[in-house]
Amino acid sequence: MNEKSLNGKTILITGAAKRVGRIFALACASAGADIVIHHGHSEKDALKVKDEIDALGRKAHVLASDLGKPAEATRLISQANEFSPLFALVNSAAIFEPLSFNETTLTDWERHMAINLTAPFLLSQEFARQTKEGRIVNIVDWRALRPGADHFPYTISKAALAALTQSLAVALAPRITVNGLALGAILPPSDGAVNDDIIKNVPAKRWSEPQEVGEALLFLLTGPAYVTGEIIHVDGGRHLT
Repeated sequence: MNEKSLNGKTILITGAAKRVGRIFALACASAGADIVIHHGHSEKDALKVKDEIDALGRKAHVLASDLGKPAEATRLISQANEFSPLFALVNSAAIFEPLSFNETTLTDWERHMAINLTAPFLLSQEFARQTKEGRIVNIVDWRALRPGADHFPYTISKAALAALTQSLAVALAPRITVNGLALGAILPPSDGAVNDDIIKNVPAKRWSEPQEVGEALLFLLTGPAYVTGEIIHVDGGRHLT
C-alpha cells in the first residue's frame, strides 16, 4: 500500500468544523484529498470549511452526527462512503474539560469516554468492515503518554485511545495502518485568551504553527505503510519535561 498522493482519495475527519479538525481538513484538501467534514453541532462552521475546500478545487461534504450516541457514530461511516469510498479516517473530535479527579462525576466520565474513546472504536471498527485497505489516524494528546491529575477524564480517555491505537494497528494489519498524533500547545483556548504559561514548559518555547500539525498528519496519510502503531508527538518536546 504505497499512498504517496492523496489525489482523488476521500478522507473522513471527525470534528472538522473547528480548530485542529479544520486545520486537518484544509491540509488534506490542499494535498489533493476530498473531505467528509463531520461536526456535532457546528453546521455554520462546517459549511465555512466546505467553502474553503471548494475554493481549493476539491470536493467537500458535510455530515452531522452526535458521537456520544453509538448508533450515530456507527452510521457515520456508511454515510461517508455514500459520497465516495473512504481511504482514511481521522478521529479528531473530542471534548476537553478542566476537571480534577475529585470534581469528576460519573456523568462527566461517561461523556468523555463516549466521545473520546468509544466513538473512535466504533468508527474504526466500521471503517475496517467497509474498507479493503486504508489508514486510520487517532488524535491523542501528550498527556496520554504522561497522564497526570489535571483534565482527569479527558486525560484518561486519551490514554486509552493511545492503547486502542496500538491494539488496532495489530488487529487491522496488514490492510489498514493505524497511527496517532499526540498534540501539545497547538491553538490557544476557544475563548481566544492567549496564556503563555501554557508554553513555559515547552522546550520549543512557542505554540505550534498550524501547518506543522497538518504536515504531521499528511506524513501518516501519505508516508510509508510500514509505519503502523506509532504515536508521533507534535508538542515541541513537552512530553519530555
